[in-house]
Amino acid sequence: MSATAEPGSAIAAPRLLFRTTAQVRDLVEAFEDGTLAREEWTHAAHLTVAAWYLLWYGNGEATNRMRSAILSFNSSQGIEQTPTSGYHETLTLFYMWSVRRCLRSLPIDGSIADLMNAVCAELDDRNIPLHYYSRDRLMSGEARRGWVRPDLAAMPDYESSLS
Repeated sequence: MSATAEPGSAIAAPRLLFRTTAQVRDLVEAFEDGTLAREEWTHAAHLTVAAWYLLWYGNGEATNRMRSAILSFNSSQGIEQTPTSGYHETLTLFYMWSVRRCLRSLPIDGSIADLMNAVCAELDDRNIPLHYYSRDRLMSGEARRGWVRPDLAAMPDYESSLS
């Protein structure tokens, strides 16, 4: 999320999305059971669920859960899988990699809510994938259906992060 500054402060602080672990858990549970409102399935919500899964399940299982849960959520919301909408495999794998790297860089002495707020602040810019992919490659049907490698910049340690 974008940074906001306290009145009179010189340092910007990340916008607070979550105050408690229970709020994070509630979001994940609503997403998983299909009761999360479609308009609440935001970029920050995607990042939060990805981070939650990575923390609880580890890399491989987290990615499988994320894929399955997005497909299930989309189905529960009537979101059709088309060449231009619905689940996007390359973006899902890109963000799982990005969230994993972000989590590794954060101090572990904060709460789950603190970690989620930090991940969302760090990865708020939805154009981050375009540092690695041309728009045409990323928005292709091939990238939506399956993993495609970036064509602009390498994703360091991507292969080793899959297990």
